[in-house]
Amino acid sequence: MSRPARRDLAMLLLGLVAGGGVFYALQDRLPADRSAASASEAGDGHGGGHAEGGEESHGEGVVKLDDAKLAAAGIGLETAAPEKLRQKLRLNGLVQPDQDAIVQVTPRFPGIVREIRKRLGDKVNKGDVLAVIESNQSLTSYDLKSPISGTVVERGVALGEYVSEQKPAFIVADLSTLWVDLSVYRKDFAKVRPGDAVQVDPEDGGAPIEGRVIYVSPIGAADTQSALARVSIPNRDMRLRPGLFAVGTMVLAEKPVDLAVRLNALQTIDNRAVVFVRNGDAFEPRDVELGERDGEWVEVLFGLMPGDVYAARNSFVVKAELAKGSASHEH
Repeated sequence: MSRPARRDLAMLLLGLVAGGGVFYALQDRLPADRSAASASEAGDGHGGGHAEGGEESHGEGVVKLDDAKLAAAGIGLETAAPEKLRQKLRLNGLVQPDQDAIVQVTPRFPGIVREIRKRLGDKVNKGDVLAVIESNQSLTSYDLKSPISGTVVERGVALGEYVSEQKPAFIVADLSTLWVDLSVYRKDFAKVRPGDAVQVDPEDGGAPIEGRVIYVSPIGAADTQSALARVSIPNRDMRLRPGLFAVGTMVLAEKPVDLAVRLNALQTIDNRAVVFVRNGDAFEPRDVELGERDGEWVEVLFGLMPGDVYAARNSFVVKAELAKGSASHEH
C-alpha cells in the first residue's frame, strides 16, 4: 500500500473512532477544492477571460468623437478657467430712433412736386436733393435738400402733388445711433441710474452691443406700472432697427471664482452632476462638485482642473452617445 493510501486509511479510522467528525470535515473540503480547481481550469480554458472583461470595461464611460463629428453635432469646446459670476438685471424694451438725430424736411415755399430724387429707405448725405418743387409764387423750381446725412424713413409726397410748409415732405433719420427704451419695474428702480452700462443683444448671433443709460423717467406708466430707462447705443453696422423689441442686461455685482464652466456643460448621470472632459478624441464624464452660479456660469469646487477642455455647448449629444455605448455593451 502506498504512503498516500495509508494516510487516507488512517484518517478514515480516526474518523470512525471520533464519531465521523473528521470524515465529514474531509468530505466538506473536497467539493470546495474541486470548485477552486474548476474555476482555475475555466480561466485557463478561456485564455484569460477576466482580462478580456477588463478590456471591455476600460472602454466604458468614454465617448470617442473626432473634430469632424464635433462639428457635425455642433459641440462647442471651452477651457475650464477662472471666471466672474455676475448678478444681472434683464429689462425688456423697444428700439427707437434717436430723436435728436431726426429731421423733418418741409418745403420752403408751397408748390407742385416735379421730381422725386429719393425714396423710402434710401441713404442720403447732407445736401442731397430729395425732390424738386415748382414754386407757386415764382413759378420757378427749387431743390428740397436733406439737412443731415442719414436714411429716408418717411416720405409724405408724391409726384405732381401740391405741397406746403404745413406738412413734412420727408423725414430723414441718422440711424447710426439708436435709443432702446427699457421698462423698469418698481422693485428695480433703485438699481438703474444714468450712466450705467447696458448690454443690448440684437439676437443675430453676434456679440451684444454696449450702451449707456442716458435718461430715467421720473414718471411711471399707469398701464405697465413701470418707468422708462433710455439707453443710447451705437448702430453703425445697422444690426438693430427701430421698431424691434430688445432685451437689455445690466451687471449689478461681480464675484470672481477660481474655476467655472458654462451652465450648458452640466449633465446628469445617475443623479450625479458631470462635465464631459476631452482627452485626445475621447470624452469622459467627470463628477463635479458645484458652488455658486449665475445665468451663464457655474463654479466648480472639485472634479476639474484649470486647462481642462470640456464640451460647453450641445454636451447632451455626448451624453446620448455614452448612453448608446452603454446599451450596446450590456447586450
